[in-house]
Amino acid sequence: MVVVTGGPGSGKSSVIDCMARHGFATMPEAGRAIIQDQVRLGGAALPWADRALFAELMLAWELRSYQEALGKGAHVVMDRGIPDVLGYLTLCGLPVPAHVQRAAELHRYCRQVFLAPYWDEIFTQDSERKQDRQEAEATGRVMAETYTRLGYQIVELPLVGVQERADFVAASLRDV
Repeated sequence: MVVVTGGPGSGKSSVIDCMARHGFATMPEAGRAIIQDQVRLGGAALPWADRALFAELMLAWELRSYQEALGKGAHVVMDRGIPDVLGYLTLCGLPVPAHVQRAAELHRYCRQVFLAPYWDEIFTQDSERKQDRQEAEATGRVMAETYTRLGYQIVELPLVGVQERADFVAASLRDV
């Protein structure tokens, strides 16, 4: 399992969607789906309402994605991973519960983690991505620090088109 992480609006999901179209097994991002579900249901587990509850739902999603990816056999490209939950809590200044730390330590991914750095030219906001540029940049930094602290090697995606970024990840997978 290979993780692509970074701040909001950095192009992670576009790269992963491109890889899926070219036959790679992928797993979707938790955050956007949770936000969509919570808005539809009138729930409170939203990053602008109850960040701790939002993090718990993200953890549950990421644990399920991890287990599902184990059964796929080949390289699975993950849109974020369990350590992203730890990073999110850190970014928000919330305590990291022991079970979140333990989940990040127990459920390991490929040592190389791809970071989509903040890129002003492609950053956009929408109804689910409400973070501003400063928070998007900070998120990328926190994710890099979190994964590094957990023993992963960060590989930054180049600031090139989606297909070129997907090709970069694919080429790196051949070496893993």
